[in-house]
This record gives sequence, C-alpha cells and structure tokens, in this order.
Amino acid sequence: MAAAAAVVHLSVHARLRRSPAEPPSTSSSRRPTLLRCRAFKQEADGGGSTQTEARKRRKKGPLYKLKAAIQGLAGSRSAAAEAYGGEYQRAVEKAEEIFFSVATQLGKYVITMMSSGVVLGVGFQLSGGDSQMNELIWYSWLGGVIIGTMIGTNSVLEEHCKAGPRNVVITGSTRGLGKALAREFLLSGDRVVIASRSPESVLQTIKELEENIQEGLSVAKKKERKTLSHAKVVGTACDVCKPEDVKKLVNFAINELGSVDIWINNAGTNKGFRPLVTFSDDDITQIVSTNLVGSLLCTREAMNVMQYQDKGGHIFNMDGAGSGGSSTPLTAVYGSTKCGLRQFQSSLLKESRRSKVGVHTASPGMVLTDLLLSGSSLRNKQMFNLICELPETVARTLVPRMRVVKGSGKAINYLTPPRILLALVTAWVRRGRWFDDEGRAVYAAEADRIRNWAESRARFSFTDAMEMYTENTWVSVFSLSVVCAFIILSSSGGPLPGT
Repeated sequence: MAAAAAVVHLSVHARLRRSPAEPPSTSSSRRPTLLRCRAFKQEADGGGSTQTEARKRRKKGPLYKLKAAIQGLAGSRSAAAEAYGGEYQRAVEKAEEIFFSVATQLGKYVITMMSSGVVLGVGFQLSGGDSQMNELIWYSWLGGVIIGTMIGTNSVLEEHCKAGPRNVVITGSTRGLGKALAREFLLSGDRVVIASRSPESVLQTIKELEENIQEGLSVAKKKERKTLSHAKVVGTACDVCKPEDVKKLVNFAINELGSVDIWINNAGTNKGFRPLVTFSDDDITQIVSTNLVGSLLCTREAMNVMQYQDKGGHIFNMDGAGSGGSSTPLTAVYGSTKCGLRQFQSSLLKESRRSKVGVHTASPGMVLTDLLLSGSSLRNKQMFNLICELPETVARTLVPRMRVVKGSGKAINYLTPPRILLALVTAWVRRGRWFDDEGRAVYAAEADRIRNWAESRARFSFTDAMEMYTENTWVSVFSLSVVCAFIILSSSGGPLPGT
C-alpha cells in the first residue's frame, strides 16, 4: 500500500510540475461529466488508442465547438501560462468542467419542464375546462414534482455516496454499533481508524474488518471491486477520557490517512439499568468522563485539525436516551450526559457558524448492543423485540447519510416516525424476534450475522436509498394518493359529497 501511494504521489507531482509548453496527453481529455469533489478525483490512467478514438468520435456538436474555442483561447495565452507555471491552463480546465456540468443540468431541467407542460396540457384538455378538475390536476402535478424530487435526490445521493474514499475516525469502535459503522464505511471504500481502550481489542477488530473487506471483494462486481480496493483499516488504543490519548489518536489518524473527513464520537457507557443510589463513585465518574468529557475532548481536537483542511470536515456526536431532556429512570447518569451533549451541540453550532467544520448529531435509536442490554430486565427485552435493531442494520442506514452530509447542524436519525409507526403496526409479528418469553436471546451471534453480510447488504441497496428520505416520501405519496382518489371520484360521474 505504501509503495502504491508513493507511485500515485510521484505521478501527481510530476503532472503538476509539467512544463506548460508540453502538449497535454490524450488521456487528459475530458468527457462532459458531473463535477465531482476535488478531494475524490483520481488520476486517469492511459486509455489506449481505442478509447482515444472513441472519445474523439463522440466529441461533436455545439458544446464541443465551444470547448475547442476555449482551448484555443488557452493556447493563445501560452505566455501567460508559462509565466504562471500552468495555473492558467488548469483554471481553464476547471471552468470547462463547470460549464459542461451547468449545461447538462440546464438541459435536464428544460426537458423536465417541457414534459411537465405537455402532461398538464393534456390534463387540462381532458378536464373540459372544469375549474375543480383543473385545481386537482395542479395538485396532482405538484405531488408528482415532490415525489420526483425525492427519488431524484436519492439517486444523486446514492451515486455521490459511492464516491470515495473518505477518511473516518470512530471512537469506541471495537464492538457494537461502532464496529458496525466501521465495517459499513470500509465496504463503501473508505479508510477508517478505529479506537478503543484495549490494544488487544483493536488488533482483533482490525483483523476481523480486514477479513470483511476480503469477503466483500470476493463477491463484488468490477465497479464495486474498484471501490473496495481503496478500503483501509488501522487502529490504535485510546482512552477518550485522557486528553493526551485523544491528541495521540488525532496524530495517528493524520499520519496514517493524511486528513480526517468524518469524526464520530461513539465511545460511551451506562453501567446498567439501576437506581442512582446503587452507582459507585467510579461508575459515575466513568460514565460522565466517557460520554460527556470524552466527546468534548475529541470534538475539540478534531476541530483543531479540520479547520485547517481545505475541505474542512464533519463531526458526529451520538444521541441517546435523555437527549431531548426527557426523564431516563434507572439510567439517570447516562441520560444526563446525553442531555448535556445536546446542549453542547447547540452551543457549538453557533460558535462554528462560519467554520468549515460541520457539527452534527446521529441518533441510532435502540440497538442490540452490550450498552443497551447490560442490566436490562425481562420487560425491557420484550420491548426491545418491537423497536430494537441489529447494529449492522442501523449502520447500513446511517453511514450513507453521514458520507454525503453537508453544512452543519444536521440530525441523522434511524428511528424515524414512519419506522416507529411500522413497529407499532407490526408489533404482533415482532414478538419473540430477538428474545423469547424467558428473555433468552434468539438472534444469531455477530460472527454468524456478518459472514455473508457483504453479499446480503447489496440486495437492499434500493430500499436503503429510499429510506434516506423515507419520512418525506411517505408524506408525498400519501398526499398524491388522496388527490388521485378525488380525481377518480370526480371522473366517475356525479358531484363530490358536500358540493
């Protein structure tokens, strides 16, 4: 890996130092594509004479004539290019990419609006000038626009989500949800740093995750295999309660990855479900230090690094029971730390308003991990059957949304209102899903669950993409269904009730 990285670095360095007088290579010609983030562009390999000839045959039309004119203008400014060491040529190439991106999107918009106009025109003709029917047609069109926007957004996000790699740091990632998040990032082609108090746990987790990557490569298709080839996992021991350990973790991540795009403060503990008076001094100290102080220290160090990066970065703090200020009986200490984190998030959001660093929250809901199950009663486990999910399932939904997050102050939640409603409606089916009547676990062990995870996760990619905006899509579908029902009733003859 180090040798390959050195070759890539040398090739990029050589390209940047190329004399402006040298003619650009054939492989540097570009097709009109959507503009991608600079951090994720890869250097193109030589395409061969066949690919070059095919590209030349495709380069026809007014847009490419304009492109040729721009390149001609760039050639006429060779003296300026020589004076500025090729910066002018690169600026022209950048402007060229932006132009074709805008032209492509504008063309799609024009075609979409023309198609919508045709559909509306046909609808108005069929309505026979009835004002009530025309109004319903407008509502139907609006509903279609909303649904189309949701589906289109999901498609764009899914494609962008596949681009990579991202550099990710996850604390508390040798088991439970943190480990599942690390696995999901790796299977998306990202580079991940895992951290935990125990060096032995870190080494064991690295070994398991590397096996997961190999399993993913064995079942991946050609395009997915190329994405997975970028995956890399490293790790180090870190106690997030200790400032010196957190600084070592940041330095380790920079040395291994070069930068940090996403930092997830996942380390946490609760010491079981029991009254406050039964918690020892050490229990309370460890809960507060890990959940609250640890997140503060990690966020500070991550921001110190990200604010000097060209592309900034994103930090996620994990929500939990008590985040909204609600009571958390039998987990009062844990709940108070999560409530404090919510206040910390609100304050930090205003502090970093003009920063390149985005601060967000992620709420996994109730996940079947040791943190949740420690000290849980039989009644708790019966409730877990209804609304709990496995770490892999939650990570499969959270990671794609974390990878494409923009701005700051976003809340990425797994347990959304539609999922809660679905859990209540299907409660009779979910009984005994994870635990039997005596509270014994009936779900498979982690090793068995993830044995074929890389293969099974690909089967649900479309569903997972739609779930990224499931709450908005549900509202849109429901609204359009109501409008369509009114249209059907109106066209069936006879006035509508109440008219």
